[in-house]
Amino acid sequence: MSNKIEETMMFKSQIGDSSAREILQQVYAALQEKGYDPINQLVGYLMSGDPVYITSHNQARTKIRKLERYELLEELVGFYLKDL
Repeated sequence: MSNKIEETMMFKSQIGDSSAREILQQVYAALQEKGYDPINQLVGYLMSGDPVYITSHNQARTKIRKLERYELLEELVGFYLKDL
């Protein structure tokens, strides 16, 4: 007997006290402090999944890895399209 999911499921991740937005802001700041181009580094991470794109400064790498990449993309796309 197989269980098939026939409905779209919605779920929210529980990542402690920090939201995806807060984590992105903290990682962005850490990348800037270290002299990196935060946009290029974040895009590299989102595209590849390779955490070496994110500095370990201020625990940025640890923070961003608390989230799945799709959660970060949801936050970014949602923010970009929220006023449509």
